Amino acid sequence: MKNNNRPISPHLSIYKPQITSILSISHRMSGIFQSLGLLIIVLLLFSLFLGKNSHEFFMLFINSFIGKAFLFFYVLSLCYHLFNGIRHIIWDIGFGFEIKNVYYSGIIVIIFAVTLALYILAK
Repeated sequence: MKNNNRPISPHLSIYKPQITSILSISHRMSGIFQSLGLLIIVLLLFSLFLGKNSHEFFMLFINSFIGKAFLFFYVLSLCYHLFNGIRHIIWDIGFGFEIKNVYYSGIIVIIFAVTLALYILAK
């Protein structure tokens, strides 16, 4: 029995993304990306343990375009996760739930994260 008059639930193909949903998904993705970054850090430590040749091979990867891009996005994910976590702590305290404040704090998180990531990588 098919009923073609049933309402369609919102789905990603028809749902208009909002800053709140994008930031929530980005927070989860940045946490996953940090796990991948931890794997790279472990590989760095192993390359140091195995000797000069393996460390030089690892540094070839880090100094390549892909390695530098990975490093940029890893630092950006750390900064974003930090500032968005602070935003969530403020929410846990009970502040900033008005929809206007939610949007403003989301924009501030993005600006601070990009600024700090660029500052860290410029040093």
